Amino acid sequence: MDLTGKKVSVIGAGKSGMAAAELLCRKGAKVLVSEFGQIGAVDRLRLEDMPLSFEQEGHSARVYDADFCVLSPGIPPHAEVVTTMQAKGIPLYSEIEIASWFCKARIVGITGTDGKTTTSTLVHRICEEDGLRHGYRAFSVGNIGVPFSSMVLDMKIGDIAVVELSSYQLERSPTFRPDVAVITNITPDHLDRYGGDMNRYAAAKFRIYANQRAVDTLVYNEDDPLLREHFIDGTGRLPFRIMPFGMELVVGAKSASCIVFLEGDALCVRTVDGDDRVIETSEFLKNSFRGRHNISNVLAAVAVARALGIDNDVVRRVLREFRGVEHRQEYVMTINGADWVNDSKATNINAMRQALEALPDTAVLIAGGRDKGNDYASITGLARKKISLIIAIGESREKITAAFQGVVPVESVASLNDAVLFAHHAVRPGQTVLFSPGCASFDMFNNFEDRGMQFKQCVHQLSPW
Repeated sequence: MDLTGKKVSVIGAGKSGMAAAELLCRKGAKVLVSEFGQIGAVDRLRLEDMPLSFEQEGHSARVYDADFCVLSPGIPPHAEVVTTMQAKGIPLYSEIEIASWFCKARIVGITGTDGKTTTSTLVHRICEEDGLRHGYRAFSVGNIGVPFSSMVLDMKIGDIAVVELSSYQLERSPTFRPDVAVITNITPDHLDRYGGDMNRYAAAKFRIYANQRAVDTLVYNEDDPLLREHFIDGTGRLPFRIMPFGMELVVGAKSASCIVFLEGDALCVRTVDGDDRVIETSEFLKNSFRGRHNISNVLAAVAVARALGIDNDVVRRVLREFRGVEHRQEYVMTINGADWVNDSKATNINAMRQALEALPDTAVLIAGGRDKGNDYASITGLARKKISLIIAIGESREKITAAFQGVVPVESVASLNDAVLFAHHAVRPGQTVLFSPGCASFDMFNNFEDRGMQFKQCVHQLSPW
């Protein structure tokens, strides 16, 4: 892809926008970075060191003088700058799409509503371990926090790029093609962006395999009802290999030559040559990495490893050492006989459900934030069994209070610190204080990482009584 002299507008000066701008400059494009808000001092200095133009506090008419535009994923599709670009016929791409044009490495693309970060982390570590043996490097990029564009020019033929992908990133990636595509699950999330239409949300996720070819592989979760229904009749007509995985023997995808499933306590791979027992769940499920949903994440990682030709002994070694991912059901500490768990990454109801199901006993639940159209009624039955008290915070605290009134006791508080203090006095020995918001973080925090770090800081300041 020769971009020499091409005029490109980068809309948004966040992590992905800055990385895309730098990549485009290195490839000879004439770049304008346009930020609707203010650009921080550090980022301004960085932009001043690049051969480009930039503007802030609004988008000028200059953004439309472009051969194409790179759109940051957080910008909604109904934003004026987006609709005007579309009306003018200016192509809109994601940062992921731009980076993929220059990627020499094999790509493992991972998407899904839940589990994609844990699965991506597992796959990356497996590839890292295998790379030490076979002389290639593995990169972890994308929605996991490191922009693809910032690393792509360091990647060489034979390397592996593990790319975590949100639906937002896939929306504007018309030619993106992973060697191995993974869909962990699809449950309601971000429906505010998709007009409440679950089909539109799923269609964005399905873009991950839109360009795959005969040499490529699609790994998908057949336990997920939406995915099972989507693929059960059509897999034989897909122009690439499929590798379904599931908690039980997968029967729907009859055209698959390889399936990954759970048999008793063993993760198994079935091929035309028979069954291969990879590892027992008891070897990797630990205090900070537990729950049925994490078995599903491991099944997905085992499937990817098989698709890449990575030996079982490498997979076993990584899984035995894995301790989970920060902010995802992360054990923080035990105070007065009660465990404190940070699940700040739980930004939807399904993730909250998974955390509650993984609990060994009942919990005091701290939840709330910016609501994304959550249906709290879907977990009231589970709440009766697992929750002794809900402490609601953030913009959604009134909605949460109303939803669980008469189901479990609910207290509404003004801040996260207040919630931690209230939980400290309410929790009983043997219980868990679970911070699983079920909502977006942007009402009170910069992101879910900031939210999780502040929760842990509040917990560490507590004194036993």
